[in-house]
Amino acid sequence: MANARLTMNTTAKPLILLLPSYCGALNLQSPLHCFPLPSPPLTFGTACSPYHMHMLSPSSFKGVDTTLKFSLTVLLLAALACLADVAQTNERIKRSVSASRLTSLRSRRMIGGTLAPHVPWQAMVYIADSVLDGGYAGGALISERWILTAGRNLFVRKSQVDIQGKDPVIPKVYLGITGRMEADASKEVAVEKVVLHPGFQNRSDWDNDLALIQLKKPVVVSNKVTPIPLPDSGHDLADTMGGSGVLTGWGWGILLTPATSLKYLILPLVNHSDCKAEYKSIELTPAVDDDMFCTGPTKYAENVCFGDAGGALAVTDAKTGEIYAAGILSYDKPCNSYKYGVYMKISSYLPWIHSVIRGDTEKSSALRSDVMSKMYLWQP
Repeated sequence: MANARLTMNTTAKPLILLLPSYCGALNLQSPLHCFPLPSPPLTFGTACSPYHMHMLSPSSFKGVDTTLKFSLTVLLLAALACLADVAQTNERIKRSVSASRLTSLRSRRMIGGTLAPHVPWQAMVYIADSVLDGGYAGGALISERWILTAGRNLFVRKSQVDIQGKDPVIPKVYLGITGRMEADASKEVAVEKVVLHPGFQNRSDWDNDLALIQLKKPVVVSNKVTPIPLPDSGHDLADTMGGSGVLTGWGWGILLTPATSLKYLILPLVNHSDCKAEYKSIELTPAVDDDMFCTGPTKYAENVCFGDAGGALAVTDAKTGEIYAAGILSYDKPCNSYKYGVYMKISSYLPWIHSVIRGDTEKSSALRSDVMSKMYLWQP
C-alpha cells in the first residue's frame, strides 16, 4: 500500500502503550512501531457523537467482550495503516489471532484478501447462491433498523438495461456472520422494505448506486452486530489517516468463484482525476463524478471483485481519530482487469439517507447516539 509501510521509530511509544487495556492480549510489543498517533489513547466509550467513534479513556471499554475488542482492534490497526505491509500484517494478525484463539490466514490470490474476524457492521445481502440468479453481496449496518448497500445488489441482472423500470428484489439479509455456511435462519434478519435512491434507475449504470434496506425489527446490538458510524456532511477524504481504508466483502477469489468466507483488504485511496481518466474512454464503466471516489489495488495486485459491492470502506480521520464509513463500493469489477474500485461517497448522500431513515437530521442524530451508546454499554 503506497507510502504506508511500517518503519523503525526509536522515539515512538510502543504500540502497547498507544493502544492500552484492550490490546493486552494482542502481544504487539515489538521493535516495529506505527506512525505517531494522536493523544489520547485509542479506545471507545459512551460519549460518542452521532456519527463518530471517538478516542476516549481505556475505562470506557470495561465489560466489552474480548471478541469485539479483537475484531475492532484489527480493523482499526488496518485503517491506521499500521499493518500496511501485507507480509508483516499477516505475521502480526496470526500472533494476535493465536492469542485470541481465532484464525486469520492469507488466501492465495475480494481477488486476494485476508480472512476477516467478525466485522460487526458487515451484512450479507442475499438473492441466490448462483451469480446467474442474483448472487449475494455486501451491505453495511448503519443503525438498528437500516442497512446501506449498492442499489444493483437488489436486482438479479445488474446492468442499466436490466434494472430500468424494474422493481427491486426483496433480499434475505444476514448479520453477524463470517462464512457462507453461517447464513441460516438463526442469522437472518427479516426485511420490511427496500428503498432505492431516486436517481439510480434514471441515469447511467453507476450514478447514485445506493439503496437502503429497512429491517422489520431493530437488531440487538452485540459484539457481532453493531452499526458503523457515518461521516459528517462534506467530510474531506484528504484527511484520511494513512491514505487508505479497510473493505470487507464476499467478492470472488482467484478461481473467479464467490467467496465462502468474509475477507478484508487494506486499499489505498487514489487521486480522483486519475480514476476519472482511467474509465473515461472505457464503455460501461463509471463516469467518476464528485459524488464518487476510488481505491486502487494493493502492492500485491489484490483488489475488489464481483460480490464485494455494497461493502463499506472504513477509514480513520487523521485529525480526530474518528472511524467511519466513507463510501459504499459500487463498481466491483476491477478484479484483474481494471485498476480502480469506485465508491459512492456517503457524505454526498447524507440528506437522502436522513430523509429516508428519520425524516430529518436531528432525529437521525438522536437515534444514532442512542445506538452507539447501547454498543458501548453492551455486557457479555
